[in-house]
Amino acid sequence: MVPVIRTHGLGKVYSPGTQAEVVALRDVDISIAPGDFVAIMGPSGSGKSTLMNLVGCLDTPTAGSYLCDGIDVSTLDPEELAVLRRDKIGFVFQGFNLLPRMSALENVAMPLGYARVPPGERTTLAREALAAVGLAERESHRPSELSGGQQQRVAIARALINRPPILLADEPTGALDTRTGEEILALFERLRDEGHTVVIITHDPDVAAHADRIFAMRDGEVHEEPGIGNRESGIGQAELS
Repeated sequence: MVPVIRTHGLGKVYSPGTQAEVVALRDVDISIAPGDFVAIMGPSGSGKSTLMNLVGCLDTPTAGSYLCDGIDVSTLDPEELAVLRRDKIGFVFQGFNLLPRMSALENVAMPLGYARVPPGERTTLAREALAAVGLAERESHRPSELSGGQQQRVAIARALINRPPILLADEPTGALDTRTGEEILALFERLRDEGHTVVIITHDPDVAAHADRIFAMRDGEVHEEPGIGNRESGIGQAELS
């Protein structure tokens, strides 16, 4: 099975060769299979956000390689990279990033406009995505009329609208209360069971414990946390190699 995420010797240095040089990532080797639920955990400054940006094709490494769903991203030009991000990766952020003047339906449908999907089809697909996250009855509501948990569900529906194989979530429960956060994590587990690969970036061990496997970031390096986060049904397929 081809890994959905595969890095080898991945490194990132900011301002190399200057007094401000910062080594953010060092020789990161990760392989994540389709359908895995993985948490990348670490405190601020550990390198987890840098790794998220590289895995999400929002930044480029200074060393090593990254294959996204079997594609070497270093071979892509900017336009091809944008298409890969659109088709392969759904992003979910702590701050929801919803447009306040748009309804939930319009927010979810927005990425399909960039993909030049006809308006009628956009509406149908957006309704299906909202129904999938339990918000079919809230499609006409604007973000200010929704709770934090509902806004995050809208953001997840938007991330899923292009049916990407990878769902990349950066502190997705950080702005939510504990009960609502648990509901969102249960939704991620369901999406995993439906075949999505879910990668959560978090500093919270309780959030990370929902994942099949946990990788801890320390000083730009990745270490597996043995015996933590493995599901009762067995060990997940993500591995360090």
